[in-house]
Amino acid sequence: MTTVQQAAGQPAPQLDRRSDRPRKHRFPRVSWDLLDCSLHGHHVVGRDVAEVRPADALVVREDADGFRWHRCLRCDAWLAAPAPTAGEASREHLPPREQIELPLRGRVLRDRYVLRLIALDRVVHVLGLGVLAAAVLVFSGQRATLDRWWTWGLDFVQQHGVVIDTTHGFLAKVSGWFSTPSDHLLFIGVGLAAYAALEATEAVGLWLGRRWAEYLTFVATSILMVPEVADLMSGVSATGVALFALNLAVVVYLLLAKRLFGLRGGGKAEAAEREADSGWSALERTAPPSAGRPA
Repeated sequence: MTTVQQAAGQPAPQLDRRSDRPRKHRFPRVSWDLLDCSLHGHHVVGRDVAEVRPADALVVREDADGFRWHRCLRCDAWLAAPAPTAGEASREHLPPREQIELPLRGRVLRDRYVLRLIALDRVVHVLGLGVLAAAVLVFSGQRATLDRWWTWGLDFVQQHGVVIDTTHGFLAKVSGWFSTPSDHLLFIGVGLAAYAALEATEAVGLWLGRRWAEYLTFVATSILMVPEVADLMSGVSATGVALFALNLAVVVYLLLAKRLFGLRGGGKAEAAEREADSGWSALERTAPPSAGRPA
């Protein structure tokens, strides 16, 4: 609902930007435009121009009372503000359209939030893999000292009457680490560090919305799912199922929603969708009549 409609008490129908027809939803939907505006503020232009022209009516208008109505280029709300004085105006007119940076909106804005959620998931992976890689490398370098401490700790506990079975379970696995060759441990540590670097690259690229990061994440996640499937075939666990479902959701989303490998029109269709939702054509399609105040 815009500012003017709120003041007039008129309900604002929810418009589908693809058809401009009111539509009904059975369940509440997230308005990504309003969410982004609530987090970062409205995106308006023309606050510093000395004169508003009729050609600027798409984004800023001036009424007979001397007030200007600035359109949020993200959520379509119209905000009233007094015209700047001669000393406050820094330019004569609005710059041409190609010099105005339009914010993301609609489905394109939704996709940015989803990609950033995936990026945050990758950040968690980076932290876990980084700590694990550092632990393996330190263990490889200090294995002799740690082996002495481990042996002393086991002997100390057993001398006080505690029976410990070092041939089965977790203690057997830890004891086996000390017999692993150093070059094997070094290889594992470097591999974990390289995997963490790959996940970090994915996180940065997804956060910035880069197309190459979507392909990289799809390929890396798909490869990761192979050992997950093998692990589930050997034994089903709640954690394994949850991780597999999460990775499967990421792969399906990237493949279909982001139109990878030419699916659903590929990159050209995505560019057309971006223009339809976040370009000047979207602003023109949803603009109120030019005469008078926006309503």
